[in-house]
Amino acid sequence: MQDEMASYDVHGAQFQAPKRFTLLEPVGQGAYGVVCSANDHSSGEDEKVAIKKIESAFEHLTFAKRTLRELKILRNLHHENLIDIRLVYLAGAKESFEDVYIVSELMETDLASVLKSPQPLSDDHCQFFFYQILRGLKYIHSADVVHRDLKPRNLLVNSNCDLKICDYGLARVKYPDEVFATCPMTEYVCTRWYRAPEVLCSWIDFGKPIDIWSVGCIFAEMLRRKPMFPGKNTQHQLQLIIGCLGNPGKDVLQRIPNDKCKKFIESLPASSARQLSADVPNACPAALDILAQLLHFNPEHRPIAEKCLEHKYIELLHCPEDEPLTVPLKVTDFEFERRKIDIEALREEIYQEALSYKPEAHKNYLAEQARKGQVYDIASFRMLNPGESQYTSDEEEAGM
Repeated sequence: MQDEMASYDVHGAQFQAPKRFTLLEPVGQGAYGVVCSANDHSSGEDEKVAIKKIESAFEHLTFAKRTLRELKILRNLHHENLIDIRLVYLAGAKESFEDVYIVSELMETDLASVLKSPQPLSDDHCQFFFYQILRGLKYIHSADVVHRDLKPRNLLVNSNCDLKICDYGLARVKYPDEVFATCPMTEYVCTRWYRAPEVLCSWIDFGKPIDIWSVGCIFAEMLRRKPMFPGKNTQHQLQLIIGCLGNPGKDVLQRIPNDKCKKFIESLPASSARQLSADVPNACPAALDILAQLLHFNPEHRPIAEKCLEHKYIELLHCPEDEPLTVPLKVTDFEFERRKIDIEALREEIYQEALSYKPEAHKNYLAEQARKGQVYDIASFRMLNPGESQYTSDEEEAGM
């Protein structure tokens, strides 16, 4: 599996890449690593790509799970408005690698940078960006995935206004007959300014509507050129939302499990919803109409992505035949979310994810493991001992 590697110094940090790539320059940095642009020479013609280095992936169990989650989702979702993963490679031996590198198509910037720039955005720009976000989200939700971290920084764009959704480290996959609760769903998802009220209020059963709320906040920010609800903390965030939308009804308050949060909301002065045109003065009536639907305090009243695409604001862009769906992701790929797993098992899972981009190497690895009597059992997240059989029935897999 190991390719011949070249080492680079990126602002004092070590960056490694197979020799088919020539690194160019850093293009972004976040909490989980650095992204560099590179030329890929493998096809005979140089193609610019982005290489994301996830540093110290096994430093914490949470980091390792986030990395594995993103790799599995990216491998399974393919859509024009989602970032496309080309290759995953590892620097070092299977037993000791710490950093994970993800190669994807190169995008020029992100929506956060565009919104902070002096570059003017026409209503046509807003329509096109808004349409592409919803088109990508329709596909994601059809896979029974909730993104949970939609924000301008996670929307990559090019100068021709193409937009792609990225960063699935906080995403969740829905299991049959369950709400989105494959692992504890805390309010610590998404940057605070884009968190839905049910997340701020610690509801247990939140799901796809939280992404719709985030889209509403992003859309408002495009129209305003500044954040809609820039809360300094959770209470301030709720105050800003209620100041705009008015006090939530009793039916909504009854669903808030956090008594402290419920009492805080009940203590706020009575407030009626104000006209969104006061906050977004330059928006056309159609834009204000869809924005009001997206920014609804009650998640049950927010439209699904597919319905949003039918709205008159983007009717000239809407084309049902070119807004694809997909099938729900296989939940067996995400059992690590619900069951106990250790760092070594996560290392094996991530190693095999990287190998999946090299089918022949993956096949050879599995054959070699079988010859050694070392078979990784995904049902129990461990290497089976020689002669030990894998689970063969649903009852055994469930530990019955």
